[in-house]
Amino acid sequence: MPEALALDAQREVARIDHWLREAVGTRLRRRGVIVAMSGGVDSSVCAALAVSALGKERVLGLLLPDLESSGESRSLGAGVAEQLGLEHLTENIGPALSALGCYRWRDQAIGEVVPEFAPDWKVKIAIVPAGGATGLSYFKVVVQSPSGQLIEKRLPARQYRQIVAATNYKQRVRKAIEYFHADRLGYAVIGTPNRLEFDQGFFVKGGDGLADLKPIAHLYKTQVYALARYLKLPEAVCSALPTTDTYTLAQGQDEFYFGLAYDKMDLALWGHNHGVPVETLANQLSMSVEAASRVYRDIESKRQSTAYLHSTALTIEPIAQVQRLDGLAHAAVL
Repeated sequence: MPEALALDAQREVARIDHWLREAVGTRLRRRGVIVAMSGGVDSSVCAALAVSALGKERVLGLLLPDLESSGESRSLGAGVAEQLGLEHLTENIGPALSALGCYRWRDQAIGEVVPEFAPDWKVKIAIVPAGGATGLSYFKVVVQSPSGQLIEKRLPARQYRQIVAATNYKQRVRKAIEYFHADRLGYAVIGTPNRLEFDQGFFVKGGDGLADLKPIAHLYKTQVYALARYLKLPEAVCSALPTTDTYTLAQGQDEFYFGLAYDKMDLALWGHNHGVPVETLANQLSMSVEAASRVYRDIESKRQSTAYLHSTALTIEPIAQVQRLDGLAHAAVL
């Protein structure tokens, strides 16, 4: 199974280059592209691909930290932009988030679950994978006091939704800034999800899910790392584990959403997509058949629960006169 994710990087870059030039210049009729650069492998690869296809003078990189972003992610993003030689701007979205109540709404919900929590404490939320008697996964909040004391509590549904809604402000404010610069320059906005994130709905509607084109949405995370090395991006980017950079406590994407490390999730998703028997997956991932079955079920569950994230606005009937670049008819409510 691991061989299934092997990639001819040279051929793939040439393919994406051709597609980007045609998509930006012919279909979208834009002059260049905007890439929000978080310092992660996905946005770094997208920026490098954009420079390869369009030239550095037609790519604008944006660094959009907030009050809680890690200094490492900012330095990595800036380092990639400098290596690629592209123009890049830094805009701190912290004051806007504060004015919108992002931190206040989040902290209020956390305080209802952990009464001793204070704004100067560090925090994250994490998924507890399905298992045990119920076979259901759930979310917990993890907080750390300035003295280092850790407290973990299961999150009730209402508080979980409020925390997620508040932190989603971060992705939505960033996207508003991306589209400001896109409108200002006549550029298109690049979205940076990989296949795993795109398939499993690991994005915010109207936030990082909003874009004009998504050049790596067909590539598994493992393949994105392969492209990063082929494109000679900094080793710190090529070897960094995926993080959310959303909360003040360090948090991997696996503990927040997927439940498995990205390389294992890639294999599981590929296996599910290609009808690989659950027994084969269990052997490949060194887990029980029961656990592998839960992974397959979780893939289907996430697809169903996040389908709405991919949808356009519903209309009562198709509007035949309105054209869409993807060639799809408008959805209708029956």
